Amino acid sequence: MERDVFLAKVTNLMLAPGTRAFEREQLRQAKHLVEAGRPVAEGWAQLESSLRPLAMRDNLTPDVADFYRAETGDPAGAVQTDLSAHFDRDVPFQERAIFAGGCFWCMVEPFVDLPGITAVTSGYTGGHSAHPTYEQVIGGYTGHVEAVEIIFDTRKMSYAALVALYFQLTDPTDALGQFQDRGSQYRPVIFVKDDTQRQIAEAAKAELAASGRYLRPIITAIEPVATFWPAENYHQDFYKKNPKRYQMVERTRRQFLQFQRAQGNLRVMLKRRKKA
Repeated sequence: MERDVFLAKVTNLMLAPGTRAFEREQLRQAKHLVEAGRPVAEGWAQLESSLRPLAMRDNLTPDVADFYRAETGDPAGAVQTDLSAHFDRDVPFQERAIFAGGCFWCMVEPFVDLPGITAVTSGYTGGHSAHPTYEQVIGGYTGHVEAVEIIFDTRKMSYAALVALYFQLTDPTDALGQFQDRGSQYRPVIFVKDDTQRQIAEAAKAELAASGRYLRPIITAIEPVATFWPAENYHQDFYKKNPKRYQMVERTRRQFLQFQRAQGNLRVMLKRRKKA
C-alpha cells in the first residue's frame, strides 16, 4: 500500500465517529510510525497485530472491520455495497417499504431476490439522532431501531405481499426485541409512508390478531416513516459477506419461528375441532 493511501485511510478511520477509543489509539500509533519515516509495511504489521484479537472475535467496529478484512486479503472486506438506490428519487411504479424486525442481518436475504425488488438496504430509523453509528444504536442511545428499506416495483410486487412476508419473519408478540436480540433497538415496527400503507399494515395486523395463532397480543407497532440512515458498509448484504456467522444467527431465528408456527397450527386445529 502506498504511504499516502495508508495515511489517508488511517486518518479517516480515526475521525470516524463509530471508531472505538482502543482502535483509534492503535490507528494513531501506526500513523505516527509511518509519518516518522518507517515503512508502511511496518506500520501495518503493528496495526494488524493489535487489531487481530478483536478481528478473530468479529468485534471490530464496522468501518475498521472493513479496512482490516480488505487489507488482510478477505475478498468480502473489499466489497462496497452500492447504496445509490437509497439516495435516488423514486421513479414511477416504485415504492419503499421499511420494516424493523430484530437484527437487520437476517432481514435482507428473504426479500432481496423476490420479483420486483430493486434494493434492500440495512439501516437505522425511528430515533432522534442524525447519522447514528452502530455502536450508538445498539447501545440504546439514539432511539433508533435496526431496520431494512425495501425498494420495489409496484407492477411486480405489492406492498401487501411484503407485509405478509414480514409477519412471517418476525415474532409479532415480542415488544422487547426479537429472538436472541434484546432491547428497544430490535422491537418490531412497520414504518408507513402514507394512509394506503397504513391501512394495509393495520389490516394485516388485525387479521393476524384474529387468526387465533398467538396466545399473546400482536404488538408490532405501525409508525410514520422517519429518516432512514443506511448502516455502515460492513452490515450491508451481511448474508453474503459473513455467511458462516449469518447462518448461525439466522438458524436461531428460523428454529424459533418454526416452533412458534407449529404451536399456532396446533392452536388453530384445536379450535376448529371444538367448533365441529
